[in-house]
Amino acid sequence: MEITDVRALPLSHPIPESEQHRTDLGTKVKNDALLVFVETDAGITGIGEALAIPTSVPTAVKAVIEDDLKPMLIGEDPTYTERLWEKMYNGPRFAPAIDRGYSQPRADRRGITMEAIAGVDIALWDITGKALGEPVYRLLGPVRDSIRAYASGGWAPGEEAEAELGGYVDRGFDAVKMRVVGEGGFSIEKTLARVAAARRGIGSETDLMLDAHGSLDAPTAIKLARRLEEYDIAWLEEPVSPDNHDRLAEVRRATEIPIATGEVEHTRFDFHDLFAHDAVDIVQPDLCRAGGFTEVRRIAALASAEGARVAPHAFGSAVLFAAGMHAALAVPNCRLLEVPQGDTTLLDELFEESFDVRDGTVHAPDRPGLGFTLRDDVGDRFEYIEGPEYVF
Repeated sequence: MEITDVRALPLSHPIPESEQHRTDLGTKVKNDALLVFVETDAGITGIGEALAIPTSVPTAVKAVIEDDLKPMLIGEDPTYTERLWEKMYNGPRFAPAIDRGYSQPRADRRGITMEAIAGVDIALWDITGKALGEPVYRLLGPVRDSIRAYASGGWAPGEEAEAELGGYVDRGFDAVKMRVVGEGGFSIEKTLARVAAARRGIGSETDLMLDAHGSLDAPTAIKLARRLEEYDIAWLEEPVSPDNHDRLAEVRRATEIPIATGEVEHTRFDFHDLFAHDAVDIVQPDLCRAGGFTEVRRIAALASAEGARVAPHAFGSAVLFAAGMHAALAVPNCRLLEVPQGDTTLLDELFEESFDVRDGTVHAPDRPGLGFTLRDDVGDRFEYIEGPEYVF
């Protein structure tokens, strides 16, 4: 079997005004996705996703996929996933890197290049599963066939957080996540009031996580974390800039709340640095950013050696969620999978099949590859709209 074509398709879905929410990132006005298709001479097409972070430009990632990665993939066997990951990661120095047994990575091995590599890698694993007649998680080495889920949302201001987070519990979730910065803007007192309201809504037995999107400085994050401890917080996510591993470690040392981060990190090397700084308890690799299945399983193994848990970032389209699900089912130190809330059109309406989410648990598909069939009309229905996903 050989690869015959590689292409990318950007998608957008404008969010109705009634469904828009505001955080420190701004007001979210649309959702974007960039699907990746790897075609073969055996008639099998793999599907991946290469865009999961709202600051990236889908058309730029598309250019990397079709103009840079495609020429080095044509004619290759798509089931040689490790080989092709190394080929894309090392670029022109792939041959000496393989011959000598150590990486000689290309200069642009972060950012949109890694997103492009990740999208292709997911599609390659989809092909391999389809060719062998097995779901991807079974190829990776299954640990389980279902995974506990958490509802990821929590933007409502003030007392409204009680009903919003309580509504997630009413839908069967026993773990929920809210944003530190909600519709009313940030202050420590506002956050504490919202968290208190959320805790009333979900009760004492439900896990409650908070996500700050890296928006705080270290002194503020430490002050907030210490005052949050009475609310039994399961983790505090990106309390400070994820680029600053020293400050993440400072916050971690100052609180008993576990620290989570990783959705904007690239490759195992970034995660290795997090561990070297003792900066994290729960790592959150994004399959569409960190390097696809091939790299994320390395990250998970590294986390296991450090005694850290894995909770894949899965806030995006249906392809990202499917990839995160398969990874979660094959990672022993994973205990939770993110289930996005809010406007989920690109999550719910890309595939012909529905995800099996029942009573706060995500169940594995039994179909090969990723296990889902893309609807024929997605390109027309979700035509790409230029412009940012968030506006201020």
